[in-house]
Amino acid sequence: MGLFSRRERASKTVGGGVEPKLSTSQSKSSLASAASSSIKSPIASSNRIMNRTSGGTASTNGPATPLTPFSPGLAPKIDMPRAPDPQLDPVGYLRSLGAVRDRSKIVTDKALRNDLRHFDVDMRKFGDVVSFVSNIIKRDYDAPFTSIPPHGRHQHFAVGGRDRIAHLLSTFPDEIDNTERCKRLIDLFLVSVLLDAGAGTKWSYKSAENGRVYKRSEGIAVASLEMFKAGLFSSDKTNKNQVDKMGLQSLTVEQLAQGLQSKPGNEMAGLEGRAQLLIRLGKTLEEKTEYFGSDGRPGSMLDYILSHPSTQASSVIIVPLPVLWNVLMDGLASVWPASRTAINGVSLGDAWPCSSMPQPAQSPSSPTFSPFPNTTGQSNGVAPWESILPFHKLTQWLTYSLMQPMQSVMKIHFAGQELLTGLPEYRNGGLFIDLGVLTLKQEDQDRGLDNYNKFCDRTGVKGVEVAPMFEPGDDVIVEWRGVTVGFLDRLCLEVNRVLKPELAGNELSLAQLLEAGSWKGGREIAEVSRPNTKEPPILIDSDGTVF
Repeated sequence: MGLFSRRERASKTVGGGVEPKLSTSQSKSSLASAASSSIKSPIASSNRIMNRTSGGTASTNGPATPLTPFSPGLAPKIDMPRAPDPQLDPVGYLRSLGAVRDRSKIVTDKALRNDLRHFDVDMRKFGDVVSFVSNIIKRDYDAPFTSIPPHGRHQHFAVGGRDRIAHLLSTFPDEIDNTERCKRLIDLFLVSVLLDAGAGTKWSYKSAENGRVYKRSEGIAVASLEMFKAGLFSSDKTNKNQVDKMGLQSLTVEQLAQGLQSKPGNEMAGLEGRAQLLIRLGKTLEEKTEYFGSDGRPGSMLDYILSHPSTQASSVIIVPLPVLWNVLMDGLASVWPASRTAINGVSLGDAWPCSSMPQPAQSPSSPTFSPFPNTTGQSNGVAPWESILPFHKLTQWLTYSLMQPMQSVMKIHFAGQELLTGLPEYRNGGLFIDLGVLTLKQEDQDRGLDNYNKFCDRTGVKGVEVAPMFEPGDDVIVEWRGVTVGFLDRLCLEVNRVLKPELAGNELSLAQLLEAGSWKGGREIAEVSRPNTKEPPILIDSDGTVF
């Protein structure tokens, strides 16, 4: 079957049984009930369906995933608060959502001039990326492509055509209202996203519910859901279906390893880092009661959001996106490792020194990682904060994902979604390397291969398809991620231009492009380029807290 061939829809039977149908009352609160599904049978029509099996299941011929009813629609337009002035509050600015696109533009402009430190850039190949992504979208969706859901964690839970979230909701007692239903999904989604930081090449997960094997992001999604339903994250014996402060603080590496089925021969990369991340989350839930309530649940952020002065509640509930962003950035600040870049002792999270950014006289000396100098003074006309490139990838992934249950269950409209950027991770970024827009320079290629050889010696991994490897804070990775943010914006514009005759006056949002094109495209071209491992062109020696 060709890469852009239509893919036949498989049977709806999962694991030898038929997926339970929801009653009328239950389907009203379902995230993806049968009544609201956008699937159309290819037998009865020429319509295409989504293909989500690539790289995620043991077979690439498994059932496709149902669409979710998160129509992007027309986002309400309200005034957004400005980002802090970086000269007055560099920490606040670099932790703001607006800083990600602003600062990445500097690196992207250098890329357009082929003036990067670690990559050669051939913009003549950019059209190949546009064509590749456009063809994937046309393969999997019908014009005018309005059925494409925005990027989010929910779709990973539906791997193999089984809408596990709808089924989960159907198991809740009728007396559980929509507010509590939404809180439970926020609990689940937040933990699942924090665990989803690259599973490694060896790991897979066999579902206890249907016996099927899943890998990578979809595998982590299914595993996290089954751990959630088993009550691993809850301290309340009367309600397993929640995440709370005490449940997380009592979690051990051994329990998480068992839940993820991580063992010799099936190791989850960065397992200890993930466990420590969840334990720190438990402590944060206990400390940040203004966001997470006295019960210390992620889902209690819903109460904070609904009662926020900026939230508008008339015929519809309108929440400015920065309200949710600030909950995640401020509420989860202490979750991230202490080794992250800091200004005056305040951690910036997923933000890193980058040599392609403006440099003060005393810039970080190591290409791998150096703590940021504890000063805000300028040197050579450049303030120290200007050398830092922020991404906040996991926080953005959380934002995309947590909006989904709040939009569907609580009918909340989030204003300002255009502030979110493309996610700077290895699938989106690998797309531009595998299709020839970016080529790692030889010196860095050699250094990365040496890193990979040392990694293999240290871990006992046998190199099958050798690729350069770097730590998350390496200057190569930081520059690559910065370019990825800018290139994804450019890709969205170009794909909309190519598909314009079929869009019927509509326009794909960046979130839709991520979902239907770049993320999927990056995964699929990696499978073609490295069929044995299906890994990206540059490997990350991950600690389980970045990717």
